[in-house]
Amino acid sequence: MTETPAQQTTDLPQAWEPAAVEAELYQGWVDAGYFTADPDSDKPPFCIVLPPPNVTGSLHMGHALNHTVMDALTRRRRMQGHEALWLPGMDHAGIATQNVVERQLASEGLSRHDLGREKFIARVWEWKAEYGGRILDQMRRLGDGIDWTRERFTMDDGLSRAVQTIFKKLYDDGLIYRAERIINWCPRCRTALSDIEVEHSDDDGELVSIRYGSGADSIVVATTRAETMLGDTAVAVHPDDERYRHLIGTEVELPLTGRRIPIVADAHVDPEFGTGAVKVTPAHDPNDFEIGRRHDLPAITVMDETGVITAHGPFEGLDRFEARPAVVAALRAEGRIVAEKRPYVHAVGHCSRCDTVVEPRLSLQWWVKVEPLARAAGDAVRDGRTKVHPPELAKRYFDWVDNMHDWTISRQLWWGHRIPVWYGPDGETVCVGPDEQPPAGWTQDPDVLDTWFSSALWPFSTLGWPEKTADLGRFYPTSVLSTGYDILFFWVARMMMFGLYAMDGVQPFDHVYLHGLIRDAQGKKMSKSRGNVIDPLDWLDRYGADACRFTLARGANPGSDMALAEEWAAGSRNFNTKLWNATRFALMNGATTATPVPDRAELTDADRWILDGLDALVSEVDELFDGFQFAKLCDALYHYTWDEFCDWYLELAKVQIAAGGARADATRAVLGHVLDVLLRLLHPVIPFITEVLWKAVTGGESVVIATWPSASGSSADSSARTRIEGVQKLVTEIRRFRADQGVKPGQRVTARLSGVDDADLSDHAAAIAALARLQSPAAEFAASASLEVALPGGTVVVELDLSGTVDVGAERKRLTKDLTAAEKELAQCEAKLGNPKFTDKAPDDVVAKVRTRRDTAAADIERIKARLAALPAG
Repeated sequence: MTETPAQQTTDLPQAWEPAAVEAELYQGWVDAGYFTADPDSDKPPFCIVLPPPNVTGSLHMGHALNHTVMDALTRRRRMQGHEALWLPGMDHAGIATQNVVERQLASEGLSRHDLGREKFIARVWEWKAEYGGRILDQMRRLGDGIDWTRERFTMDDGLSRAVQTIFKKLYDDGLIYRAERIINWCPRCRTALSDIEVEHSDDDGELVSIRYGSGADSIVVATTRAETMLGDTAVAVHPDDERYRHLIGTEVELPLTGRRIPIVADAHVDPEFGTGAVKVTPAHDPNDFEIGRRHDLPAITVMDETGVITAHGPFEGLDRFEARPAVVAALRAEGRIVAEKRPYVHAVGHCSRCDTVVEPRLSLQWWVKVEPLARAAGDAVRDGRTKVHPPELAKRYFDWVDNMHDWTISRQLWWGHRIPVWYGPDGETVCVGPDEQPPAGWTQDPDVLDTWFSSALWPFSTLGWPEKTADLGRFYPTSVLSTGYDILFFWVARMMMFGLYAMDGVQPFDHVYLHGLIRDAQGKKMSKSRGNVIDPLDWLDRYGADACRFTLARGANPGSDMALAEEWAAGSRNFNTKLWNATRFALMNGATTATPVPDRAELTDADRWILDGLDALVSEVDELFDGFQFAKLCDALYHYTWDEFCDWYLELAKVQIAAGGARADATRAVLGHVLDVLLRLLHPVIPFITEVLWKAVTGGESVVIATWPSASGSSADSSARTRIEGVQKLVTEIRRFRADQGVKPGQRVTARLSGVDDADLSDHAAAIAALARLQSPAAEFAASASLEVALPGGTVVVELDLSGTVDVGAERKRLTKDLTAAEKELAQCEAKLGNPKFTDKAPDDVVAKVRTRRDTAAADIERIKARLAALPAG
């Protein structure tokens, strides 16, 4: 858009430079107290507690997506007049943080045991003070509208008191107990792990088939972990398997050990898998442990906590991976190996912190009895107290809470909440509450609690529980939990259990919004090993926070994974640039909110059309926000802003302003009103650019505290819409015809239009001429080309004089270049679509886009060839 002498000036810089203003804008919001919630306010409450990132963490794309969603929800509710609280905090991240500090000590030639527990914990606190919480600064860069005055940490005094309080309550109610069970064990970290701390990968191994016993009474089992056979206490078969019915109840000799073990019948065994017989090692496999309990089998532990074999014999002292081939060699020497398959690819669990292969291990741990808690968590969703979005994921939630196993909550670490249980000299046990003291001389349990235990209290402990604080009374239950569907079980279900238990049956949140995972453009999981990880900090540097946020929100369909590409961020940056330029143009042409918009009857078709579209947009955005449909609401905002307002209304407004008088004044008022409303609608998703533009348009204090828009209530003018759509179609067809004839976009062409009155477009003749770059014909006008455009009211005939407007040689060169590009595009698309690896594995939407590109390229080739054929010779 070029300035003319008639245009006014604006204080807005010529270009939007996010890096120059974002930090200052954000700090201004914080200093003004816009994000600080008042528990004594009489406004309706709205509360989100931030899923606490690890103190060791930094912002990744999953965080950026979730934070964008939460910030958008909170900003909108604040504008709607709610007392909005978005409460921040961090998780102490037991294993991750302890590992970081242990590595730091190792670089100094020390271990935590050299320091002792008390000094080691002091060292962790020092590390946290110096290095922890980088992600909090990165959240500011993203624009998180968080109440920093309420920042919490899972190890701070208040939350530690909450942990001790609920532990004792659960203990006293018989819902916490200590028992030996199979758990995930990391031999390197030397602690139990939760399921979410175990990452599975397909690893190369070997499948060895071993014959137990001899002769007709022998039986063959297969295993990928031959070393664990030293701890076998039975062989199991299915009770209905005719092959082994005669062996059930007999005994067979366990090779290499001389022990005799029973053959038992158990329905867990799949007779179709392998030989239909399985070795049973209750101390080293969770399924075998359950079989062992059903058949009263002994559990023999054959490894210590470091993964070293402890069983007597030649394998004692070997690491588990050294023992495996040694055991196989010994079995082979005895003629016990029936078959060996290698490599044998199978799923293997690894510690997410150190990548050590996880060992299922029988261990004495503390457990939560989850059955009554899980039942309550299921009921809260079934009866509608908590609603899951999208609703189809509620089934997955029920699958988990209805079949949940008891939860192991102890960890063999030093950093974390210490188990508040003390042991007396004669084996006595006491659980100590936060205001109680253990008996003198008693010893505290050395273990700490699983990090998920304290984070399960997050929705109410952060608000002050167990004290009856003003925040707790005002903001509990919280309004929305937004998180990835991948931790529905690990975190969401546990918060539901503890929230309902601690808060007398009141749910911890009214809505649970579950977003998907972020994948690369080909739909593959992002990982460092693949080299396809996108760093949000890089996008913040290159494109700005608003572009990063809009990109993520525009791909956020509830419960669905998002394929993310660099071009999306560039497109979002272009959208921001379009919005910036449009606002500058409107302001330079006198757009104002100081003058009220006249009655609809006094406005033009274009004015009524854009205002009707704005009313529809407000209603649509509200509905989509309430349904957590972020991708759809961003698309609606994008297309109204770019397609309707920028591409059409601004061009029509030029013509109306040029007319001067009352029409020009009304247009300026409409421009100001539309921008005011549009910027407020966009603000929750793109807060920085909308803040600058809204203040420039309205002169208001801040869009952060502006009122959320509502529809005007005026009836839509369908006739005006029909006429404007007629103008759009007519202008579009003329522009397309001009382009096909090789006329430059800015070049004016003499033309005569017939049928405009019949199409009811006579009031728009000036706009059509301006937008289509047409000029009135002289008396001696002679058309050299024409086209007909069918409209609802009639057909408009456009006659044009194109003589002397086309450089035939230059046009032929341009078209030939375009044809080569289109043919190359078609070939690339057809190659992709002809590759089964792409069509079978890529997400459906990615394949669909390639098909669309192929069809577009094919149409372009046909059009360009027709144009080349129509050019004059020479």
